[in-house]
Amino acid sequence: MPIPARALGAALLAAALGTSACVPVRTHQGYIIDKELVDSVQPGIDTRESVLQTLGRPTFTSQFNEGEWYYVSRQSSNLGYQSLKPRDQTTLRVRFDATGNVVAVDRMGKELIASVDPYGKTTPTLGHKRGFFEDLFGNIGTVGAPGAGGPGGGAGGNGP
Repeated sequence: MPIPARALGAALLAAALGTSACVPVRTHQGYIIDKELVDSVQPGIDTRESVLQTLGRPTFTSQFNEGEWYYVSRQSSNLGYQSLKPRDQTTLRVRFDATGNVVAVDRMGKELIASVDPYGKTTPTLGHKRGFFEDLFGNIGTVGAPGAGGPGGGAGGNGP
């Protein structure tokens, strides 16, 4: 008995949809690197202003000094609802001297990616562990107490 065309079409459509769900979703995050523009930045020749005009604003700058700019580009992929997994990452570090001239341009890869695994659903803290009732009733008697910061207290109250 021949298979009806509609049943065959529905089966092919279901197979196509079923296999397309397993295709990884690829994403790009961050700076889009243009090799020619990056190669045009020359140590000893370029300044902060020329790097800003050539490469644009950095992804982030150094927190400790104004001497380093970072341009980060990352390609990631995931299947379905899984979390993103980095496939490739390129980090450009442009270092400047005190006068604002480029000292070096460094390229770093995927080896800088840090994997941080959370510890359960809570963050461990140092010190006293408070229970439910202590959290609920812990402020009873502290309102207006010296050093509690409220009116009449030692911190900012109307004391002498």
